Amino acid sequence: MNQEQSLQDIREQISDIDESMLDLLNRRAVLSLKVGRIKSRSMDSVFKPFREKEVMNGLAAKNKGPIPEEHLRAIYREIFSSSRSLQQKQRVVYLGPEGTFSFFAGVEYLGQSADFFSKNSLEDVFRAVDNREAELGIIPLENSLQGSVGQSLDLFLKFEVFIHAEVFCRISHALLTQEKKLSDIKKVYSHPQALQQCSVWLKTNLPGIAIIPDDSTASAARRAAGEKGTAALGHKKLAGIFHLDVFEQGLEDVPDNWTRFLVIGSSPPEAGNREKTSLLFTVMDKPGSLVTALNVLSRKGINMKKLESRPMRLEKWRYVFFTDVECDLTSEEYTDVLKELRESCHFLRILGSYPHGPQISESVNR
Repeated sequence: MNQEQSLQDIREQISDIDESMLDLLNRRAVLSLKVGRIKSRSMDSVFKPFREKEVMNGLAAKNKGPIPEEHLRAIYREIFSSSRSLQQKQRVVYLGPEGTFSFFAGVEYLGQSADFFSKNSLEDVFRAVDNREAELGIIPLENSLQGSVGQSLDLFLKFEVFIHAEVFCRISHALLTQEKKLSDIKKVYSHPQALQQCSVWLKTNLPGIAIIPDDSTASAARRAAGEKGTAALGHKKLAGIFHLDVFEQGLEDVPDNWTRFLVIGSSPPEAGNREKTSLLFTVMDKPGSLVTALNVLSRKGINMKKLESRPMRLEKWRYVFFTDVECDLTSEEYTDVLKELRESCHFLRILGSYPHGPQISESVNR
């Protein structure tokens, strides 16, 4: 009886705390609405990854436990998402259909309160942001094992959009099916990348069955939900969307596999704690021109994290370079560097300066 009474006392204390938290969340929401009204008058951006990262890191530093930091960050991602939605409804486009890895990356980073809309192609995602049909877009840029998504790099040349944030998502595939035994599975559907990433598991556990590529893991899950004797490879949360069971998880051949996603917008990101800059540039067609441009960065001690060339669509045998550097090239500190870099290049465009992105282990590739 004493134990039951003690448990009841604890539950009452938890209820009191829940009510206090509810009151504090609503007080915070009132302030968010006021911020939204001020921003609407000044046409200020609602999405501020610099400010959110600053607040998140400050809270994590003050956290004494026992709540794990990972849980704290997940809770505040949703609080930030709600605040943004209260200030202004945010339309976010992604490569669909619902349940693709771009969708899950967007939900994990931007939270459940954003309004997500699927698009049929990456080009449609870029176009919707460029036309201001949507405030933000989620695009896959590169995978740690398979390299860059070339189409995403190419579309930065076609559309004048800007990088506002990045997020790194760990790839983890699950086998999704209605069947109760492996022996009942005769076909497996998935995106070609997922099939490739799980090839060892498939050969070992489902030898000789039909392996069928599909447009996306979400489309594959939809098929598996409608056909007996089939399964799909994809994010475990697809099971809830398509009423499938997660037969087994962690099927990928290389567990340490990540995809970098970008959050893009139609206008340049605003000033803040910006730690990276992405840019496109071309150089003159003469010996040493690329070295000259890169030496500008090297002499100033600027670390280059990525350099990749892509063919220019309208000019044969001409190339544009996509690069990431670890600094805010748009800040006053680097005015002279940027001026010298522009003089060394035939064309240069800053795609955006933004903070280092978080690593989210629950989301996956595309």
